[in-house]
Amino acid sequence: IIDRKKEEMANTVACVRFGCKTRFPKGGPYPACCYHKAPPVFHETAKFWSCCPNKKAYDWEDFQLIKGCMTGRCTDVKDNDEEKQFLGGCDLRDALHGESEPLKSIDDFNKAQADGSDAAPVLQRLRGVMKEIGVENELFDQVLDGIRNEAGGSGGCGGDSTEEDELAAATSELGKKLKAAMKKIAVDQLRIK
Repeated sequence: IIDRKKEEMANTVACVRFGCKTRFPKGGPYPACCYHKAPPVFHETAKFWSCCPNKKAYDWEDFQLIKGCMTGRCTDVKDNDEEKQFLGGCDLRDALHGESEPLKSIDDFNKAQADGSDAAPVLQRLRGVMKEIGVENELFDQVLDGIRNEAGGSGGCGGDSTEEDELAAATSELGKKLKAAMKKIAVDQLRIK
């Protein structure tokens, strides 16, 4: 029985399409194929095909039972050798939010903390959050630059304030302006009722 299995494996090839487990003779005939057009995703305990995100499974057997979304003929030739064979959480985040910043080494992170202001990471996080809720980065940068100029920031063209002082002052002023805007919205909401 083992020799027969080895011989069968030696004389057949597996379909390379995502989700198809069919084996067929080398060179054909090529049987009908039901497959997925995109690779699987393994994220936390969920398993699903990236082309069928609404069909999730949490154990391997159920995952393997998810029917393909495409039909065609089996093949032993890959369309794209560079395509990932599976995706994970990082791939999902990149797809949702665009390419993420490359991870810094611990030394680079510590150097940035020592060289920069404590206010800079707060402003970077706020910039990211504002973009997530629909405020373009360009608008955020324009407002922040205006606040820095109002606060007396010279942007490196003379003056006694340091970059760190300017960032701290701009962060404080931006916080005050955001708080005032939120209070105005709250007052307007009370007037409507």
